[in-house]
Amino acid sequence: MVTHVPAEAHGDERGALLSFIAEQRGGIRRAVLGLTDEQASARPSASELSLAGLIKHVAEVEQMWVSLAKGEPPAVVRDQSNWHECFQLVEDETVASQLAYWDKVAAETEAYIRSVPSLDDTFALPAQPWFPPDARVSHRWLCLHLIRETARHAGHADIIRESLDGRTAFELVAEEQRAGAEA
Repeated sequence: MVTHVPAEAHGDERGALLSFIAEQRGGIRRAVLGLTDEQASARPSASELSLAGLIKHVAEVEQMWVSLAKGEPPAVVRDQSNWHECFQLVEDETVASQLAYWDKVAAETEAYIRSVPSLDDTFALPAQPWFPPDARVSHRWLCLHLIRETARHAGHADIIRESLDGRTAFELVAEEQRAGAEA
């Protein structure tokens, strides 16, 4: 763990889950500190992953899951024809625009999770071959899934950033803390 997630107020399970999601988002966000869009779009390994692409992907995925829980269509519909675009900047997209979009998504996620009557309430998973038929999951499951999804990609971001310029997550945390203290 690179940063500490403070304990929630006694009994504030939602706050704890949202704090862990935010902590993992921070790991990915820090990975682009000081980089240009070109650097953030670089793919320094055999993988197709870039930091810019990871940011775009995790924002889209988080938005999609919260929309699913709300019973609404996702903001961006992906299929085989455009799936590759969720991992790369296209047209006029920038790292800054994707970070701003992710801020909006994060605020919507927090508002939604705080508004549901119970984390035990469920919603239906779509009819997809990778989900069991007629499956339902709880809002608690949604939060845990977002933690898992974001943490997985935060690890990818650590490796990509270190491959780009040798900077580690610990160094980026220190840089972010220095910048916050100077502000």
